[in-house]
Amino acid sequence: MIRIENLWKSFDSQEVLRGVSLHVKPGEFIALVGMSGCGKSLLLRHLVRLIRPDQGRVLVDGHDVGTMPQKELEALRSRIGYVFQSGALFDSMSVFDNVAFPLREKTRMGETQIRQKVMEELDQVGLKDAEHKYPAQLSGGMLKRVALARTLVRAPEIILFDEPTTGLDPIVVNSILQLFDSVHRRLNLTGILVSHEIPEIFGIVQKIAMLHEGSIVAVETPETICASPNPVIDQFVNGKPEGPIKVR
Repeated sequence: MIRIENLWKSFDSQEVLRGVSLHVKPGEFIALVGMSGCGKSLLLRHLVRLIRPDQGRVLVDGHDVGTMPQKELEALRSRIGYVFQSGALFDSMSVFDNVAFPLREKTRMGETQIRQKVMEELDQVGLKDAEHKYPAQLSGGMLKRVALARTLVRAPEIILFDEPTTGLDPIVVNSILQLFDSVHRRLNLTGILVSHEIPEIFGIVQKIAMLHEGSIVAVETPETICASPNPVIDQFVNGKPEGPIKVR
């Protein structure tokens, strides 16, 4: 489904991605981990061509994202959901209107169909009674649920989660991660989750990909990652202050 081949990206003289390669199979849910600022979110942006690589390719179903015409790119983007770290909701819109927004902007569905679809998705994330509320009236966890409902309302095949649990309390983090897990299992989505929630994410993904110094140093099951003799992986996973990773 997703294949990243030898991806390089620099800004001025700073190399951020240095030959990243990664394969995500259809229906697979993987976590992308690594130190802050190592390029995880940057890598996600390449998948929907919000940014172009200096070298290398991103393929989705065998099609090169970097070279496809704009019409094909828009069709691809309609198949990919993106859950942002901030939620990226419109403060001036109600929960209902936030979730309905992509249907009104990108489809020809009538309001009756839109209402049915929006309420279905709000029910799935446990917010069917919050349709009239505004983002300022919601807790952090509720904001994340609304953002997920808005992503799911267009029935994407792929979802990219960009640190979606940042700033939440531990109990809420686990609740949101379990929701992601149930969505993945229910819809058999292909997903990439950028997260620092270790070890909480180990129970919901099939594989862990670790990005370090611009390249992927391991793509393994959570069990294998936890038992890795690689000192970089061991230090990161176990939160050790001493090791090859220099804490800035």
